Amino acid sequence: MSSTYLTLYKMIVLYMLKRCQMPLSKSQIYDFILEKEYTNFLTLQEVFSELASSGLITEKTMANRTYLELTEDGAKTLEFFGNRVNPAVRDQIDEYLKANNMKLINETSIKGDYRKVADNDYEVRMIATDGNQVLMDLTMSVPTEETAQSILDKWQNRNQEIYSYLVKELM
Repeated sequence: MSSTYLTLYKMIVLYMLKRCQMPLSKSQIYDFILEKEYTNFLTLQEVFSELASSGLITEKTMANRTYLELTEDGAKTLEFFGNRVNPAVRDQIDEYLKANNMKLINETSIKGDYRKVADNDYEVRMIATDGNQVLMDLTMSVPTEETAQSILDKWQNRNQEIYSYLVKELM
């Protein structure tokens, strides 16, 4: 793969992160780039790896999802080299982010994860954020991995209901 193309794909990822102004998951970026057929999955893996190792993005993994966030160095790099992204591609990114705004916000503002802490003891963590503000950060212990996964599935699907219920009951 030509380094020119890799640089272009890196700038596309950095541009997406800058325009969205919140962490995006790798799968959200894959959805856009692969749908537009700019490149393939393996090349994107290389792009993410190089961006992270050079400190232009940070990666945080929660519940089998890896979220990417633009670093200060990444923003500076985009300022210098962002003009390599074709204006038509920038427009496509902007349109995609605008059309999928609520979906992207929901997917990135509702997080959850679990981990095994002892035999027959799993810790489940559920987080709801609004931008950089944490609305809820709840951790609970459960006896099985299946229970932990079930709780996370329900959290992803019914988070607004659950959050509203907790607020109502605790006030």
